[in-house]
Amino acid sequence: MTDATTHRRWDPLVKLTHWSVALAVLANALFTEGGSSTHVWVGYALAGILALRLLWGLVGPVEARFRSFPPSPARAVAHVREIAAGKTGAHRSHNPLGALMVYAIWGTLLVIIGTGIGMSGLPSGRASERPAVTAGMLAGEEAGEREAGDAENGEREEGPLGEVHEAAVNLLYGLILLHIGGVVFESRRQRRNLALAMLPGGR
Repeated sequence: MTDATTHRRWDPLVKLTHWSVALAVLANALFTEGGSSTHVWVGYALAGILALRLLWGLVGPVEARFRSFPPSPARAVAHVREIAAGKTGAHRSHNPLGALMVYAIWGTLLVIIGTGIGMSGLPSGRASERPAVTAGMLAGEEAGEREAGDAENGEREEGPLGEVHEAAVNLLYGLILLHIGGVVFESRRQRRNLALAMLPGGR
């Protein structure tokens, strides 16, 4: 849901974080098992990517900064009226509807990341600090840890954090579909492929 009337070009870091978030969400949705080590580490990567984008919203180029697309329901309603009237306004960054969508997606991602970390914990280097043991001792210990860990993870995933995490993930999928629909709609309305603005060299 963005407007490219001013023919602005997104900077490389915005493009990188946009597609990295998309790939991370896709990976955990289709290619990893919930609660698995891979799923958790993709989640950590997603947290780092989102943190980078939010930092860029403070120090990046004008188009990427929060002040260029503040969340404003009133402006969004006015924008809907412009659309209904067939008007095409100029927006240097996201249009008002697009801005609300961006903040909704970011907020949902923060809930997903927060609940995910709440269930799995923060990354730890404790495994590398363990003393040397025999292969048999290690196998028995790891088997016991896996059983205990599986039980603990199951309790967490079935608890309140797991429920909020799942609900936020489902909400995110809905927001993504709306976002894609908004891009298609605006592209047809503007008679210009807005998705190209997010591709390397696109504008």
